[in-house]
Amino acid sequence: MKVKLIAHTPEPERVVAAAAKLCYSNASIEDLMDGLTPEKTREFLARLAEMGHESPTEHASFTFAIEGVSRSLLAQITRHRIASYSVQSQRYVRLDGFEYVTPPEIEGDAEAKAAFDAEMAGQAEQYQHIAALLKDGHIRRLTQQGMDEKQAARKAEKSAIEDARFLLPNACTTKMIVTMNARSLNNFFRHRCCQRAQWEIRALADEMLRLVSAAAPMLFLHSGPPCVSGACPEGKMSCGRAGEMREKYAAMRGEGERLCQEG
Repeated sequence: MKVKLIAHTPEPERVVAAAAKLCYSNASIEDLMDGLTPEKTREFLARLAEMGHESPTEHASFTFAIEGVSRSLLAQITRHRIASYSVQSQRYVRLDGFEYVTPPEIEGDAEAKAAFDAEMAGQAEQYQHIAALLKDGHIRRLTQQGMDEKQAARKAEKSAIEDARFLLPNACTTKMIVTMNARSLNNFFRHRCCQRAQWEIRALADEMLRLVSAAAPMLFLHSGPPCVSGACPEGKMSCGRAGEMREKYAAMRGEGERLCQEG
């Protein structure tokens, strides 16, 4: 898994503070940004967090480039609907010898790992085989219809991999660009940093949180699973590790603040 924060709203915390200032003062748009020193910005953001007023945080957005994650993860992350996604297409990109994600439990069992790798290799081989069969058939049909061979080959390739992709497994890796605003990110972190979240998307959420904590530490001061800032809501399903989680995310916030100061 590779995750990179490739863009974000310039001065995201100051932008959010300006939105908050507009809500609670008679400031005009001409002088809205005046006086928003780092100290005043932190004061506004702390007040928002204390009040639970989250809408101003929607004005700061963050864009991530993500690769080396499974199609299984893709199905989970796109459930977070207040976001924008651009995903590598299996209709247009041929995936001969595709890469795949191996779950840790399989990785740790030699026999299961051997069987898993063999199955992935078999599916990759069948994908290539079916794509080749379909492509040959499309070329024959298109050339019989009078299309020149080069143009027929290009069109046949797309049609072939469009159908051959149905063979590809959930483990197959993909790439995506994801943009979320700070409010949506905090909701994402509440659900996906939790120990009850699936391991792969939890690892992604942790890395995204680490990156945004460096870019805007005050916006994500209380981010993480619900137990970081309050009681665990999972009831009998709780992992029972609230103290450990608070320490983990406190350390992550400290690392983010350190990176921010160095930057």
